Amino acid sequence: MPRRRVLAALMTAAALAGLAGVAASARTGAEGVPFPAEAGTLTVATWNMCGVRQWNCAGTGGYDAKRERTEALATGSGARVLLLQEACSADVEAVRESLGPSWHSAFEAYTRRGSDGSRSAVRCEGSGRGDAGFALLSAHPLTGVRTVAAPQPDTGVRRGILCAVVAAYDVTVCTAHLTPHGGDGTPPGRDLRGDQLKALTGAVPQRRTVYGGDLNVDPPGEHNPDSWVWPERPYGSHQECDGGAARATHDSGHKLDHLFTGLPRLGCRVVDTGASDHRALVMRVDTRTG
Repeated sequence: MPRRRVLAALMTAAALAGLAGVAASARTGAEGVPFPAEAGTLTVATWNMCGVRQWNCAGTGGYDAKRERTEALATGSGARVLLLQEACSADVEAVRESLGPSWHSAFEAYTRRGSDGSRSAVRCEGSGRGDAGFALLSAHPLTGVRTVAAPQPDTGVRRGILCAVVAAYDVTVCTAHLTPHGGDGTPPGRDLRGDQLKALTGAVPQRRTVYGGDLNVDPPGEHNPDSWVWPERPYGSHQECDGGAARATHDSGHKLDHLFTGLPRLGCRVVDTGASDHRALVMRVDTRTG
């Protein structure tokens, strides 16, 4: 969520104060005891790493810290699949190698489209950091890896949706990073999140799926003026990690990160990694049914 984390800039001081307690309650300080690795269960995490330093992420920790905290979501929280946003390709590859030969990854770069129609990958600052993008990391092979078409700004940064199947569990997983309202060169009066959410929910099966990411919008409800962007799915038919608690996942006090499933949800944690302006969500699901 570059450009001074758009939603935070729109908040009033009163709203910030009112949400401070919610944000504080979301901080866990550590991964804690990992979810038990019971047969037939799968633990999935989503985290916006804030690894693209030029997107106002320079003060959120160095590359070593971000890699260590990504690894800790696997080794400390027990996540077997990680959905990542604002990641650098070099860091994703380094984490995959560190976790061992059984781990697999899929990466898609953000692109920038110029007014002349030219398109180029967004690069991470620093030598050898590679492209900036969103990724899947999995302790099991990924099959059917694909990007999902969704409306994007005519010019500026273009984000996206990346899906795959964890064949060992027959579960479809998708990582998504949606365009913030008014961000990335979106014309005034146009909001792409509704159509992007429809593309995301349309890409997953009804039952055997875990998907989400940095969706750049709060959950639907009377206190969210942007509730209209949400389609009937996912909140109408799938379970969200936090089960309606709507604990904040961003330093602004908003819940911008979501993790949905069509499988029975067995647990959810909000993890403050200390190396991003976003907190991670970690959810365990039961894959033995459906």
